[in-house]
Amino acid sequence: MRLLLIRHGQTPSNVKHLLDTGAPGPGLTSLGQDQAAALPQALAAEKIESLYVSTLLRTQLTAAPLAAATGLEAQVRDGIRELIAGDLEMRGDAEAAADYLAAAFAWSGGDTERRMPGGENGVEALGRFDAVVAEAAATGAETVAMVSHGAAIRMWVAARAVNVDVAFAASHPLANTGVVVLTGSPDEGWHALVWEGRPLGPEGDSPEDSGPAGEATTSVA
Repeated sequence: MRLLLIRHGQTPSNVKHLLDTGAPGPGLTSLGQDQAAALPQALAAEKIESLYVSTLLRTQLTAAPLAAATGLEAQVRDGIRELIAGDLEMRGDAEAAADYLAAAFAWSGGDTERRMPGGENGVEALGRFDAVVAEAAATGAETVAMVSHGAAIRMWVAARAVNVDVAFAASHPLANTGVVVLTGSPDEGWHALVWEGRPLGPEGDSPEDSGPAGEATTSVA
C-alpha cells in the first residue's frame, strides 16, 4: 500500500506555537485555508482511493478540498489525532515543546512505557495510529491518504519506517500540509519514500523543501 501522511493546514495555535491538542481544536487560518485548497493540485499525480482524517477539526477542514476533488468521503478516526499533550496542553514555551517531543521520540525509539506528563504513553499512541493504518490496509486500497498531525506523523514514521530513525525525524519538522509518502504494509513493515517532496534513500536523507503549500510555523500539533 502507498500511504500518504499529510499534516493539516496552519491554525491560530500554530501561529502562537501552542501545544493545542484537545478536541475539537481550532480551525484554519487564512493561510491554512489556502494550503488546504492547494492540496488537490499538489497531490494530483496520486491515485488516492481512500481518505482518512482525525477527530480534530483542522484535519477535516484541510481534507475538504481533497475530498471534493477526488469524490471521496473523509473517514473520521480518533486514532490518527495529535499526540495528547496532557499537562503540557496550551503551553507555548520552549521547555514544554521540548518535553512533548522528547516523550514522542522516546516512543519512536522503543521506550513505549514512557508517559506524556498527564497524558498517554507510547503503547497507546502507537497502538491507536497502527489500528487506523491496519484498517486502511485491510480495505485493499492501493493508495491511502491520511490527514493527521505533525508530531503524530513524525513519531509514527520514526517508529515504523525502516529507513527513518529518531534522529532524522527529530531534526526534520513537518510543515503545514507537508506530506510523508510510505510504501509497505502492517505485516511487512514500512519504507519512507518521500519526506516533503524530497526522496529518501535506504537510510534517510536531508530534505530541505517545505510542504507542498506553505512553510511550517511550528513542528507540533
